[in-house]
Amino acid sequence: TLDDQPHLVQSITSNKYLAYYEEEALMWQKNLGNINEAIRLLSEVQKTWSFLINLFIYPEEVKKELPKESQEFVKIDEHVKKILSNGFQLKNVCKFSNQNIDDVFILNILEKIFKDLNTCQKGLNDFISKKRKVFPRFYFLTMEELLDILANGNNPLLLFKDKNYMNKIVQAADKLEMEGGEKSRPRIKALTSCVGVEKIEFYNNGIILEGKVENYLQDVLDILILSIKKKGQEYMEKKNIDRVQWIEGNYAQLNLLLNSIFWVSDVEARFLELQKGNSNALPDYLKLNISKLTDLIKLVQGDLSKPLRQKLMCLITVDTHNRDMVDKLIKEGVQRAEEFHWQSQLKFYWDQEKQDSYSRIADAKFWYGYEYLGNGPRLVITPLTDRIYVTATQALHLNMGCAPSGPAGTGKTETTKDLSSALGKACYVFNCSGEMNFETMGNIFKGLASSGCWGCFDEFNRLIPEVLSVCSVQFKAVTDAIAMKKDSFYMEEDLVKLDPTCGAFITMNPGYLGRSELPEGLKALFRPITVVVPDLELICENILMAEGFVEAKSLARKFVTLYSLCRSLLSRQDHYDWGLRAIKSVLVVAGTFKRAETTISEASLLFRALRDFNYPKIAAVDLKEGKRLWEVPLGTTR
Repeated sequence: TLDDQPHLVQSITSNKYLAYYEEEALMWQKNLGNINEAIRLLSEVQKTWSFLINLFIYPEEVKKELPKESQEFVKIDEHVKKILSNGFQLKNVCKFSNQNIDDVFILNILEKIFKDLNTCQKGLNDFISKKRKVFPRFYFLTMEELLDILANGNNPLLLFKDKNYMNKIVQAADKLEMEGGEKSRPRIKALTSCVGVEKIEFYNNGIILEGKVENYLQDVLDILILSIKKKGQEYMEKKNIDRVQWIEGNYAQLNLLLNSIFWVSDVEARFLELQKGNSNALPDYLKLNISKLTDLIKLVQGDLSKPLRQKLMCLITVDTHNRDMVDKLIKEGVQRAEEFHWQSQLKFYWDQEKQDSYSRIADAKFWYGYEYLGNGPRLVITPLTDRIYVTATQALHLNMGCAPSGPAGTGKTETTKDLSSALGKACYVFNCSGEMNFETMGNIFKGLASSGCWGCFDEFNRLIPEVLSVCSVQFKAVTDAIAMKKDSFYMEEDLVKLDPTCGAFITMNPGYLGRSELPEGLKALFRPITVVVPDLELICENILMAEGFVEAKSLARKFVTLYSLCRSLLSRQDHYDWGLRAIKSVLVVAGTFKRAETTISEASLLFRALRDFNYPKIAAVDLKEGKRLWEVPLGTTR
């Protein structure tokens, strides 16, 4: 091979008979050295040239923004094509690597081209950096996606209709509904969701996508947030209309937000009644909560459209937690809104003066972000979830990050995402790996700081120690700027504007192979919390209620007991899964049966789902034991 030949020639030149063939040996030593250098330079040149050609040659947008670099690249393009054509004609690597072109040695030409390409690359990087400062969410796109958007910025129809880049800008978005655009810039009138089925009608008939791409994308975000906010203001005044009509006409995330605002207002009103001597204020309200929840469960059993069913299931999830919370307040003897049991809850309020909503938990306050979330499912809120919420929000309140750690599958990332959804914030999840360098992390921190989004770094301790060390400096720059209430700050000699509502979360699986120990300086910037196995029974009960089961509590207890017995009594098989994901899959199937056959008992329907889901994967050695286990806990006699 080419790597072996120079070593062979080197050994020949050290031979005692070198004098007989010295000239030829030195000639081959030089030729092979030139071949190696030519291949290295040519591969670097080709890689950079092929990356830049689609930006500097074709798009008019880049030519206008970088006229000097574009003209320089046209000359480089001619030289590269000439060299490649020359190599194609020669078809001999030795001749190619040792030739002169126009009286200039080939290696000198390649070095000059590589240097000029780097100059063009630097100009492009500065150009991209300016665009990212105007629209910070560009930091979260891959370089290929970003360059495609910038190159075709004058053609919104291509970007957001044909190529559909909108879900790269807003995670829950699918497509923009546009009007016109063939001869002039289009007007956007609505946005459809890729999370569930939902459509956002833009306020005041939308906007026209005018100006540069980074400017009109910011306008799209602004009109989207304004449209959701205006809808919320409208439905705050409609709380007395029929509840189903109110749920169906409103956006899914606003249903949950306004429902929580009304619940908090009602509970605090009951506290005032307690102080006036009405000892039945909270017990009576608990009965009202149970009645409303039962109505929603009965409603979800009917024949509903998919979007409405999803909205109702989310409301059942939240209302179940509200019911349990009121029950807990009664059991703990809470009498005032100032007591810790109430203060530690994530509570939502409406500011009448500002016509805006905000949340409180302990002494932390957060204005609602109005990031579009779509019409998707919400996480079941357990006591563990509440504790994570308190720790995470206090960390943000103290200008820190939060570091949930624990075994895989305990809900670290999902809980972080659910908290961001509750507060109306965009949350980007980054799967960390050893290949990520400090420049990648720096760009992510710049994007989070300037956009106000949250970042969740999954398995953060997979980063190498050198990168973790730099991350501590980068994130400290962000937290210091927030603490000092600055509008902008410097990171790596780059001026970054600051949105103080940003946040960073790192999740870790301790004790796994290939994990690094976090530096002490980095640990000090993140508030730790240990996440344990979630309350499966409570989660099952919530899912069953959302699927329309009335006997959810007893069935959930039996079901979780059954799966724990299966885990301990059946043999160990690679394809067995008795965890939360498998449980949820069975319960969703049972919900489908429940809606299709309303007259059959709920235990029988659950058994059928269990049988259909598990029988095909049970090993022969476990079949008898498995059948015996499944029949007893659910009270069936099959």
